[in-house]
Amino acid sequence: MKKLVSIFQFTLFTVFFFGSANAAPPGTNQDMRERLKPSGTLVRASKSDSQQDVSAQNTASQPLPKVELLSGSEHEVKMLNSGPGGTMIFEPAVIKISKGDTVHFKATDLAHNSVSINGMVPQGAETWAGALSEEISVTLDTEGVYVYQCDPHVAMAMVGVIQVGEAVNMSEIKSAADDLKANFALNGDRLDRYLEQL
Repeated sequence: MKKLVSIFQFTLFTVFFFGSANAAPPGTNQDMRERLKPSGTLVRASKSDSQQDVSAQNTASQPLPKVELLSGSEHEVKMLNSGPGGTMIFEPAVIKISKGDTVHFKATDLAHNSVSINGMVPQGAETWAGALSEEISVTLDTEGVYVYQCDPHVAMAMVGVIQVGEAVNMSEIKSAADDLKANFALNGDRLDRYLEQL
């Protein structure tokens, strides 16, 4: 419970501290209310609930399926406070695309951005740095694996992975991943699990 409260407080701090005074949330007031409404209720766990939680954790440690190459040349990645993959995530977090495809990072929730990480893109590839709470589109013309982050939420392991064509730089990415993971206060295995899916 304390961990959940800390995550909530950190998120509120990030939104109010890093958010621009001129930034408006995307969508209507109703859309914003929908995104901010509670996603469930807190219930004191019984013994059987605790056993189910352990079972869910064991399932989470199972190998994840490999991602398939996406069709088309335009792809969308949402920047979210929470989703099926957890809190502070990109959705989808791992994609495989073709050389020359464009990825549109959608500012679904406030106070997120998408920034390529130095040393975690293919050699010679163009890098990008989106502004907070703004959408950005990038066209990836260099083959290899790209790892990117949300600047204010990197401590919560808000990262994503894109494979363009073949994973020609995977050994470099795995070497650099240890340095990046040293910045994670939460979700320490998230990047490893993402890379397993390629």
